[in-house]
Amino acid sequence: MKEGFRQSMAWLHTWSGLLVGWVLFAVFLTGTAAYLKPEISAWMMPELRTPAPETPAEQAATAQALMDHMTRTAPRSPAWFISLPEAREPWANVFWRDPGAGGRGFRQAVLDPRSGEPVAARGTRGGEFFYRFHFQLHYMNVPVARWIVSFCAMFMLVAIVSGIVTHKRIFADFFTFRPGKGHRSWLDGHAVAAVLALPYHLMITYTGLVTLMFMTMPWGGEAAYRGDRAAFNTEVFGTARPARPAGVPAPLVPVGPLLEQASRHWNGGTAGRIQVQNPGDANSTIQLTRSDSERLSFNPQIMVFSGATGALLSTAGDDSRPAAETRGVMYGLHVGRFGGPLLRALFLLSGLAGTAMVATGCVLWAVKTRQQAAKRGRVGFGVRLVEHLNVAAIAGLPVAMATMFWANRLLPLDLPARDEWEIHGFFIAWGLCLLHPLLRRGRRAWVEQFAAGALLFGLLPLLNALTTTTHLGVTLPAGDWGRAGFDLGLLAIGLALAAIARIVARHRPGAAPRAKPGAGPGSRPGAKPDRASQPARHGEPVAAE
Repeated sequence: MKEGFRQSMAWLHTWSGLLVGWVLFAVFLTGTAAYLKPEISAWMMPELRTPAPETPAEQAATAQALMDHMTRTAPRSPAWFISLPEAREPWANVFWRDPGAGGRGFRQAVLDPRSGEPVAARGTRGGEFFYRFHFQLHYMNVPVARWIVSFCAMFMLVAIVSGIVTHKRIFADFFTFRPGKGHRSWLDGHAVAAVLALPYHLMITYTGLVTLMFMTMPWGGEAAYRGDRAAFNTEVFGTARPARPAGVPAPLVPVGPLLEQASRHWNGGTAGRIQVQNPGDANSTIQLTRSDSERLSFNPQIMVFSGATGALLSTAGDDSRPAAETRGVMYGLHVGRFGGPLLRALFLLSGLAGTAMVATGCVLWAVKTRQQAAKRGRVGFGVRLVEHLNVAAIAGLPVAMATMFWANRLLPLDLPARDEWEIHGFFIAWGLCLLHPLLRRGRRAWVEQFAAGALLFGLLPLLNALTTTTHLGVTLPAGDWGRAGFDLGLLAIGLALAAIARIVARHRPGAAPRAKPGAGPGSRPGAKPDRASQPARHGEPVAAE
């Protein structure tokens, strides 16, 4: 630790950010991509082109078609889970428990909202992979992975708060960017990225911890309910306990009148999910959950009906307790599903600013430490390791993401476990980016990986045109702005990465900017030297190339 409060906070800011910086970068970037989860999934499943139902009558007909399909497909399943189509996700996802299935005992299918029949869409996780990866990683035990991400998020919160304390001129520095000055330019970029969306950074980090609070801080609920999680969920969230099957056959009532009743109860709100317990049994229940996109709070509004008679059994979420509603609002702020296009765009830009903040922070430490080590005449293994991981994490992750999109278009449609092989391609590409700096060190590794990412992203619209019929030549005239916008966004990312590669390639370390005549510190009596040329204060990064 350093002497003085601000110096101690500077030390805490540096190390709390550095130790988990690469995980935080991946979490921020994939979490930002998760704001476009429906759009990514639509692009990665070009076979899905059916518009979502709009009128209440169409919605009721769609829900009934989906229920009829499940009755034919999984009549003996103990539970069905149906996600109804919406404007951004105009298809239906269905899951059902199947004791004969492997893994966790679930099966799933993508259904056409008009006919209720399965769609012959290519196997892919789509945007769901990025959403899941940003809080539970991959290839790992899920609880362990969520603990790791929670731990890193705690460090992130510490880094943000200590950074605010450390940089007493943080808001003034927001309006100061000095290009071409090496480390000082990185420091300016770090400050701008941090302050540009500081409220968002605080909100997204803290609410991210709240989403996993029952895992990281379970002791209160465990003590109060003596380990009975079902009783806890029933009292706090209104989730009904599943009834035991009666063993008496009874067909399910039509779901349309139940949807109409729920809409009246929610003052015009619509159901987003249907859950059926014990279908075909006298003790069956149909649970309707209001769409997440209609409310800020993620605390669900639920209505439970008897599946055999249609009688209303219970409601929940209409008048939630303050603690549950507070948690629901924080959860809703984190996932951002309540917002319209403008708010989602602001969240997306803020997420990119957070990603840049983490990346520039990792680079700052490496540049400053190498400068100090070079003065001592020896650059240690730790500095070289951080530089290596910076290249692989910051420049390599975009390459991995683009590779996954390429795999989506190039893998055979009938390949077994095709969705898993897309993800394998993601990690294979990322692994190669980890090995690449061993062969091409320093600036060359940065330039080549950024250039590879630019090429992969920039050519994706062309690959899409060569392999599907949902390319820009079709989607733009048809007004399919979701897919067209995604193609254009891929092209924009490619151009941005190409610009970064060009800037890094043209940078010449140690080439100080030429001073203007008469502009030096000694040009006039009493003139103050430029702050960037002064020796760094105690605890402040060195402003040097």
